[in-house]
Amino acid sequence: MAPATHDALPVLDRSGEIPLHAQVATLLRGFIQSNKLAAGAVLPSEAALCVRFGVARSVVRQALAALATEGLIQRESGRPATVAAQQEHRRLVQRSTGLYEQFAQSGVALQTRVLAFARAEPPVEVAAFFGTSKLLMLERLRHVADAPLAYVRTWLPVDVVPGLRAEDLTDASLHGVLTRRFGLRPGAGRNQIRAVAADAKLAKLLDTQAGTPLLMLQGQGMDQHDRPLEWFTTWHRAEQLVFDVDVSNGHESVHPRLQDGRVSVEADDGASASRHDPLARAEALVAELSAELARLRSQA
Repeated sequence: MAPATHDALPVLDRSGEIPLHAQVATLLRGFIQSNKLAAGAVLPSEAALCVRFGVARSVVRQALAALATEGLIQRESGRPATVAAQQEHRRLVQRSTGLYEQFAQSGVALQTRVLAFARAEPPVEVAAFFGTSKLLMLERLRHVADAPLAYVRTWLPVDVVPGLRAEDLTDASLHGVLTRRFGLRPGAGRNQIRAVAADAKLAKLLDTQAGTPLLMLQGQGMDQHDRPLEWFTTWHRAEQLVFDVDVSNGHESVHPRLQDGRVSVEADDGASASRHDPLARAEALVAELSAELARLRSQA
């Protein structure tokens, strides 16, 4: 495979405000992602990159090391770097801990950009869950290594988070902020998983094509005092994320079912579900989600 060309890359800023290796890493990352280079695509050699950017080999090596740490490229001694196979991220859907905490535990840095945070009129079912329409709507876009992974819309009761600001939630865990500032910890709740097609808005936010299959996780969570704390909906890029479900003989929490032609999977912490065969229900979950994703891909 011929090395990818980088003629379109801009020149570096030599003012000294941003380290050269960080600029080289940013430009190479953007080039790989914007051109959707396939796994195995060969990058120019270190010597060629030195000439292209007009920098020392140590600068290029620092930039490539950063991209390798992110999992974006692979490096072998004596050979040019290649684009790495896309990494799958994993999420346990029956845990009350959020995406930020789960990624942090696995050593993955999750970036969060707040798109909106203001008082808004909630849908009827959201207002019914909280017992009030005095709610804040929080919209966030979550990235891994500058690549969009998930778009999240969360509803919170106004009265329980006085003084909460959008900037408090940039590159931060919502649950962590709620615990530290307001003494609110996520407790029991219920999550639903659905395979859905990206509409125009979601496609633009997640840098994909309209009609692309997404995994949607919707949940309603209570706090430690069993009071309504949050209602969230998260749309994930399906090719980048795997939902994990723990299965045990003594506690089963997955309830797959079809709903209006779409897959809906409910997960809760109710002990009554243990009367079902856990292995059979987990297999049904996998089979139905796989079938629905295949159907959406065939229509895309």
